[in-house]
Amino acid sequence: MPRTKGGIVTRRRRKKVLKLAKGYFGSKHTLFRTAKAQVMKSLSYAYRDRRNRKRDFRKLWIARINAGARLNDLSYSQLMHGLKLACVDINRKMLSELAINDPAGFTAVCDTAKKALNK
Repeated sequence: MPRTKGGIVTRRRRKKVLKLAKGYFGSKHTLFRTAKAQVMKSLSYAYRDRRNRKRDFRKLWIARINAGARLNDLSYSQLMHGLKLACVDINRKMLSELAINDPAGFTAVCDTAKKALNK
């Protein structure tokens, strides 16, 4: 049986990797071996950071809520506990938006939490 050459398949595979490595520094965007290693590393970073982004946003929202709560003489944990006792289901993203864009509305939410804590 005659030998088959894999030139087209190999070239397509290499071009695909080099296309993903476009814009990388130095030889990482021109040499296949270094480009492949960097693309694999970059893909693993992307996978990891899609999950870490959720953590980072939650941390940001909590910091904003805490700052707003302290302006209303509450701590973050007291506010969240008071809202739970008052059966107010509002997520942290919306609470942080209230704290930034609608201080009067956030004060009303804090007052609801305070009333629930005092009962």
